[in-house]
Parts: sequence; C-alpha cells; structure tokens
Amino acid sequence: MSPAADSTTRFSNRVADYVRYRPSYPDQLIQTLQAEAGLTPQSIVADVGSGTGISVDLFLRLGCTVFGIEPNADMRGAAEARFASESRFRSTSATAEATSLPNASVDLVAVGQAFHWFDRDRTRAEFSRILRSNRYVALFWNSRRTESTPFLKAYEALLNEFATDYQQINHTNIDKVVISQFFAPQPFEYRSFPSFQDFDFDGLGGRLLSSSYAPAAGQPRHEEMLTALERLFRDHQSDGKVRFEYDTELYFGRLN
Repeated sequence: MSPAADSTTRFSNRVADYVRYRPSYPDQLIQTLQAEAGLTPQSIVADVGSGTGISVDLFLRLGCTVFGIEPNADMRGAAEARFASESRFRSTSATAEATSLPNASVDLVAVGQAFHWFDRDRTRAEFSRILRSNRYVALFWNSRRTESTPFLKAYEALLNEFATDYQQINHTNIDKVVISQFFAPQPFEYRSFPSFQDFDFDGLGGRLLSSSYAPAAGQPRHEEMLTALERLFRDHQSDGKVRFEYDTELYFGRLN
C-alpha cells in the first residue's frame, strides 16, 4: 500500500498525541485571510482534512460556520467531541475529492496540514464545484525548521534514521511548482509567519509520536527511537525545554 493510500486511517492510533502536541497557527493566518481573501465572521468555510479541529477552532472563534471534512473516524470523533456544543460546526465524513457539499455552497476552502495527501486533479475539480464565484482556497502548513538550531538538526537526523516513510510523505514535497499547477491558470499569493512550540521531554515524545511515520509502541525500533530521543533531549535542553521553530506557510488564490 502506498503512503497516500492509507492516509484516511494512518493517524488513527495517534489521535491523543495529535490533540495534545500538534501546534495551532499564528494569528496572522486568519488576519491575512480577512484582509486579502474576503474571510469574514459570516463566511461559510469548508475545512478539508480537518482532523482533530486545529484550524476549525480558528474559524469558529472568528464567527464562521465551518464544515469539517474528515475521512478518519478517530480524528473526526476528536473534533466532534471538542466542538460538541458549537452549533456552527458541521462534521462530515468525506474526502477532499468528494466532500458531499452542495454546489457553490462555501465562501472559503481551507486545508491545514493535509494537502499533500490529496489527489490534486480531483480535488481541484471538487473545490471549484463547492466554491461560490470568485471565492478563495487557502492551503497552509506549519513547516518545522530543520537547520536553524543544533537541536532541530539533531531531531531531523533522528527522523531520517528511525521514521518509516518520512521522506515519501513529507509535506515539503509540495513546492511552489505544485501549488502553481493547482491554481493555474489563476495566480496565487504566498505568505509566511514564524511560530514555535516549547516542550519538556514528555511533550517532545508526544510530538514525535503524533507523526504517522514514527514507529508506534510495539513496532520495530520504537524503543530504540525513544532512547535516542532521550539522549537528544538531554544534549540540547535548556531549563528542561527544547524548542520547535516553524514557518507557517500560507498559499491562497481563486480557482475560477
């Protein structure tokens, strides 16, 4: 099975760590979409690949109605529990290629940390179908810096040694050429915002194990990986913490 083929199930045993340890997005993301992509508190947003609801939360706090499109039952269930009292959240078991939403029904399609899993041609056709005229698609990621500190260099080396298919499914395989092809013939805009997370050792372990490519408990090299992680933490911690640095990358544009 290819890495993408099991994308709807591969996070099922990672949900608790995903909820606790994955980063949200900086305020500039929503502020930019408001200033430059027509996002308002009245907008209807399709959050596609919505997972546990990290980006859903940002749109709900603005006041939007949000359709969370998520095929993974465990991740979708985490979002449903989180927003159980929120009437403006509509959870949908569907995929990017077949969202089940009506034609011309949404003001923004948002994709946080998930675009690299999608069939791009089918997804483009589906997004064009559900978007109202002249409305935007926003694709965004938290891209972990891999070279900016000795700790981040060592963490990247650990992933390359122990992670099962890290290079194959890394979202950094999506570059501006791919993005340009997706939006073509329309132009797109790009913005980048810095952010960070600080972790103690338990948090660092949870952050690592939230990644689908990290060997889980019972899988080959899991214990060896955690021993290496403990050594890495000991060598690089300051006051009991290490820091992940990110660039939050945002691409947005119209499809029609």
